[in-house]
Amino acid sequence: MNRDTATIFALTALWTLAVAAFGALVLWRFRRRSLRITMIVVALVPMAAALAAIGQSTRAMFISAHDSLVVMWTLAFSGLLGLLMAVLLAHWISAGSRDVGRRLRDLGTAYESVGVAANGNVPAELAELTNELETTRQRLAASRERERALEASRRELVAFMSHDLRTPLAGLRALSEGLEDGVIDDVPGALRQLRTTVDRMTGLVDDLFELSRLSAAPLPRRRSAVSLHELADDVAGETSEHARSVGVTVTVKAPADDDRLAVHGDADELTRAVTNLVGNAIRHTAPGGTVEIAVDRAPDGRVRLAVTDGCGGIPADDLERVFDIGWRGDEQRTPATVGADTREAGGGLGLAIARGVVESHGGTIAVSNVPGGCAFSIDLPRVTAHS
Repeated sequence: MNRDTATIFALTALWTLAVAAFGALVLWRFRRRSLRITMIVVALVPMAAALAAIGQSTRAMFISAHDSLVVMWTLAFSGLLGLLMAVLLAHWISAGSRDVGRRLRDLGTAYESVGVAANGNVPAELAELTNELETTRQRLAASRERERALEASRRELVAFMSHDLRTPLAGLRALSEGLEDGVIDDVPGALRQLRTTVDRMTGLVDDLFELSRLSAAPLPRRRSAVSLHELADDVAGETSEHARSVGVTVTVKAPADDDRLAVHGDADELTRAVTNLVGNAIRHTAPGGTVEIAVDRAPDGRVRLAVTDGCGGIPADDLERVFDIGWRGDEQRTPATVGADTREAGGGLGLAIARGVVESHGGTIAVSNVPGGCAFSIDLPRVTAHS
């Protein structure tokens, strides 16, 4: 390397380091300012270093004035192009950053969708972050809606339980005062009413306890193969006497073959769920009607149990709410009389308990209207070789 080349190299390195130090100082000064200013400084510093080095080489007569002018104009236009691109890129990044910041600020307070991205020009990393924030917002919105629904359900449950307990308690008080004052002639009848009312209130408490257990973390329970065919026969036998007393017939429909239609589950829990469905069907079927328990295999291979009643159908707006905790149709929100049947005026928990039991067994429960009534269907996984 000759002397002139070494001098050019040294001067270029010196001016580059000097301009770089100045640029670093400017960056440090504006480190808390807009990203747009930072990117403009980054785009200008290399061009300023090159122009300074060429200007020094021209003054030292290492290159001619004509050549230096050509190089400077070339660098100027190149630097201008770089500056414009830096400004454009800074605008895109700034817009994306502001959008991300706005989404972060609104993440816990605003649940309405604001679009996947502010525009289509942001870098892929910011776009991906924006999409993740939108997904998180949707999950929070869904969780908030579930929380609202659960809170509304709890308020309804408290209201219904207060209603269902206040009336029998008032009746118990009236009966006890009547017995105490000796104004009741039929003492045995009054005592029977007292016992029936206490049994009904005990049933409400048992339902609340069962619902609480199903809503909590599921406890390990011993499960085995349960024949839904046999379970349907047992439930029909247990409820037939009550059904006959109100003029309703309970029938069981099952395949003619010897298929037990077995599922893997807890026999007591499944029996309670099906009993709740059948009791609900009997309660809403007019005298002379029929409640049918049908057991068969669904097209997807799961075992299906359907309870069809003669209630006349459920309003379309209520179909999605029949399994809500404590919910009952308006026509059922009437005071329960002292001495009513234990299952006649429940707290609106039977269907909610049935859903909890079915879902804890990995199954699904649904309701639909059929001619003359409605059908509650339960689909449960069939017993497999490793079950």
